[in-house]
Amino acid sequence: MSQVICIVGPTGVGKTKLSIQLAKKYNGEIINADSTQVYKGMDIATAKVTEEEKEDIPHHLFDIKNWNELYTLYDYQKDCRKKIEEILARNRTPILVGGTGLYIKAALYDYKLEEEKTDDISYSEETSILYERLRQIDPDTTVHPNNRKRIERALSYYEKTGKILEKKEKTEQLLYPTIVLGLTTERSVLYERINQRVDIMMQNGLLEEARRIYEQPLRTKAITTPIGYKELFDYFNESDTLENCLDKIKQHSRNYAKRQYTWFHHQMNVNWIQVDFEHFENTVLMACDLIDNK
Repeated sequence: MSQVICIVGPTGVGKTKLSIQLAKKYNGEIINADSTQVYKGMDIATAKVTEEEKEDIPHHLFDIKNWNELYTLYDYQKDCRKKIEEILARNRTPILVGGTGLYIKAALYDYKLEEEKTDDISYSEETSILYERLRQIDPDTTVHPNNRKRIERALSYYEKTGKILEKKEKTEQLLYPTIVLGLTTERSVLYERINQRVDIMMQNGLLEEARRIYEQPLRTKAITTPIGYKELFDYFNESDTLENCLDKIKQHSRNYAKRQYTWFHHQMNVNWIQVDFEHFENTVLMACDLIDNK
């Protein structure tokens, strides 16, 4: 098989489980497509695949950076494309797995990205004000209102070139034969699975992992981006209860899942599969049917 398989969807929907089964069937190697799982030591909150779950399948672009290292969209694009080419050269199947849509598009589509420079314009205004300025420049922007770094980069690019960054990057031209599989389920089922997943994370040591990160002297993007750490900081500094902090993790995770679905529905040609959690082999069969008839 000379095509790329891409598996998308929110946390808790079965992406890891499906990726392992497809890797076995299609002689595959798995590439991380989650912006938080590139970092070492951030395992439980990011739902990173465990060594046991890997089942000896090769996995790439996991645990490649430390918390204090900068890792940009440009870096991921370069690294992921290199891995895809290497896997294809071995006559194996690259399988991208994750929920960071922009990473996936940057790797698979003919996006023209540039290495981030240190001379970008800096802004002191609140994020909401900058976002409204961006909307005046680009009313169709898909940048999230809370993604300050992306907002600043778009504004900086416009002020230096007079051009809209997203239009520069936008393309529907795939670089490789690709099929995108999306896992979905009823919203109520997903939300309950997300709630349960947070409880399981706590049993697996989330509180201890978050405390280690809380005690770091730096507050880098790697630390503040993932859901599951910053929400617990209020518990560690005794400004909120543990119960309230866990409720925030669950709420933020549910909100993020909703945003992920919206993004993938609008940005990519996804083949959606209704997950059968009780008989997951049916989900695998549906995925294989889509791949084989691509």
